[in-house]
Amino acid sequence: MQKTGRLELTWVGKYDEKIIEPRILLEDKEKSYGDPASENMLIRGDNLIALQALQQEYSERVKCIYIDPPYNTGSAFDYYDDNLEHSIWLSLMKQRLILLRELLSEDGTIWIQIDDEEQAYLKVLCDEVFGRGNFINMISVNMKNIAGVSGGGEDKRLKKNCEYILVYAKEYSLLPLFNGPYSYTEMSELVQQYIDEGKSWKYTTVLLNPGEKEYYGSTVDGDGNEIKVYLRKNPEMLSIKQVANRDGITEKEAYKKYGVSIFQTTNAQSSIRTRVMDYRIEEGIKEDLISIEYVPKTGKNRGKVYEQFYKGDKCRLFVWLRDTSKVIDGELYKKDLQGTYWDMNAWMKNLTKEGSVEFGSGKKPEQLVRQIIEMTTSEGEWVLDSFLGSGTTAAVATKLKRKWIGVELGEQAYSHCKPRLDRVIDGADMGGVTKLVNWQGGGGYHFYELAPSLLVKNDKLPIYQINPEYNFDMICEAICKIEGFKYKPKDVFHGYSSEKRYIHVTMELVNAAYITSLSAHLAEGESLLIYGTKVQSDMVLPDNIEVKKIPKDLLEKCVFESEVR
Repeated sequence: MQKTGRLELTWVGKYDEKIIEPRILLEDKEKSYGDPASENMLIRGDNLIALQALQQEYSERVKCIYIDPPYNTGSAFDYYDDNLEHSIWLSLMKQRLILLRELLSEDGTIWIQIDDEEQAYLKVLCDEVFGRGNFINMISVNMKNIAGVSGGGEDKRLKKNCEYILVYAKEYSLLPLFNGPYSYTEMSELVQQYIDEGKSWKYTTVLLNPGEKEYYGSTVDGDGNEIKVYLRKNPEMLSIKQVANRDGITEKEAYKKYGVSIFQTTNAQSSIRTRVMDYRIEEGIKEDLISIEYVPKTGKNRGKVYEQFYKGDKCRLFVWLRDTSKVIDGELYKKDLQGTYWDMNAWMKNLTKEGSVEFGSGKKPEQLVRQIIEMTTSEGEWVLDSFLGSGTTAAVATKLKRKWIGVELGEQAYSHCKPRLDRVIDGADMGGVTKLVNWQGGGGYHFYELAPSLLVKNDKLPIYQINPEYNFDMICEAICKIEGFKYKPKDVFHGYSSEKRYIHVTMELVNAAYITSLSAHLAEGESLLIYGTKVQSDMVLPDNIEVKKIPKDLLEKCVFESEVR
């Protein structure tokens, strides 16, 4: 029935929803790889069915979801149907987004990469599924340069060099601060850029020796918390040029050698600096260099003892180059906090070689996925990608020591994802972000196939029957999943949904005597659901026992043997 009275995106077939069968996962131990204690999961199969299969165990456990779904561009991709009719594409996405939202932890985020063909529609759809108040940002990602060969020829439309990432929270009010996303520029290259553009480069002084540290006294901040003040006797400071000349090295080599001790000074407007200036005047301190120690209540250094240096009567604060730089492969890089424009063009140049697998234009650089995962998660937290493609998200999550779930349909689960991940685990993958994160190998994953449908139509009669590919244990697990029970065989029970409710599955005749024997295993206050293929009619059941028949009572639970898109 058409809904009214709300702002929403509508399309043909929006409300033609089916309850998808939550299939069980069958591990292929020959394809599982690495540490058997790993919890990582590589699932081959339709991602809609797989997401349904994950609901029971992983609901509200995933901290970060990154997906790169088909863009519906009208082109034919080798591995995805990317020429879907618009309404079908929207239905495909809506079904999956609803399930993905259920898997997100309360403080989790989802990142969806898309181009401009469907971005606007996807934004409205996500507002509906996640709530407009949970929208965080739309990030523009430079994926290639429009100049040169990659830009293509002239056209009525401007050449595309950007894609977009829609970012939503599960619950915005519970969302923690992101770990900062940074861009990196090699230091000597950056200094040259400043010179070429006529800008002033201020990180030019090296604190070679901070001097003898002598406690002078203490003052307090605005909340009455202690600030310890130290005099610095006989410090040694030289310019980067002086250090380079003294050591007989280039300035680039000096930046690399002394990077952790290079600084600039600033008249930062802060309550701490104001208090230190007042204290210096009150006490008549003449020492040129002083330092303080205090425990910040906010910011990245909150909760731990933090040291700052101040120079001269006006207490010019030392700002360290090390706080905005990083050593990568022995080179010093300036790191800058990014906004909503991310330039990935440099990482696209060697993209075809990443992971040693070819994936056409659907592949994304490891640096992009790394940035997202590092912003949103810590080691050991769950990351999920239900459009795994060539395996980039799982590869990066492994290198960053996150737990992950990856779902991929078709042969590329075997031809792309598995070999790529095996190389990562073996420490044989030298591309992508391997060197940046100092990845040496390790980890593992379990390889799963989606089980076929539990019920199939009889070849001769228009009725459903249990799939002959299922053994008894598979039948029990499947029924537990469909009914929302945790599959855990114990005693005469096959699973439980709470501490006091159990389920039992049988191929035997369920009659009064059978129920009486099962009742003996129930304690006071406990209840039981029985599923059987043969059930005696007209039985009088105890209040704490319910009996259902296979397959009749399963058919109303979900759609079996359905074609899922």
